[in-house]
Amino acid sequence: MKDWLKEQWIYVLVVAIFGLGGIYYFFINQPESTSISSVNGIEDSFPIEEENPQQPPILEPEKIIVDVKGQVKMPGVYQSSQGERVIDVINRSGGLTENADESQVNFAEHVQDAMVIYIPAKGEAGIAVPSGSVTQNGSSDKININNADESQLQEIPGIGPAKASAIIEYRESNGSFNTIEDIKNITGIGDKTFEKLKDSISVK
Repeated sequence: MKDWLKEQWIYVLVVAIFGLGGIYYFFINQPESTSISSVNGIEDSFPIEEENPQQPPILEPEKIIVDVKGQVKMPGVYQSSQGERVIDVINRSGGLTENADESQVNFAEHVQDAMVIYIPAKGEAGIAVPSGSVTQNGSSDKININNADESQLQEIPGIGPAKASAIIEYRESNGSFNTIEDIKNITGIGDKTFEKLKDSISVK
């Protein structure tokens, strides 16, 4: 046996070196790898927080359209926002004229889409005003096409001086309108125009 070891000692030495290397790799390096993997596994299990989380969208106020008529300096259609009041839109239209009757207007009322804000003149109390108009008691009336004068008729959407005069002439020649649809008998007032004004007129 000793003779064999003497002859084969170099091979035994090589095998021993490889054996020690294997032991070092499997029993010393492997725990470190496992430890690192474990740490990485733990890190991967937690979500990474975004530096700049997405902010919820900011909603803009709803835009609404209001028609301002009567005794204001710049009558017309104005854009408003939900939550605004009548006084805000009146100020945007240039303010009231000297002839405006402020006592009939509720300036604190909230505006609504498609609203008509009608500012009456002094001494105009009791007349019919356009649909959606704002008064002190919050009333809203339609224009009676059977008794409205030419000025009042022009407050109806789509009715100008010529059509207002034609309505009065029709009443004088044919008597009162029996239904609101009869206004289509006036030249120039067809189905499209009627759709715009039907909610603003009455015959009673």
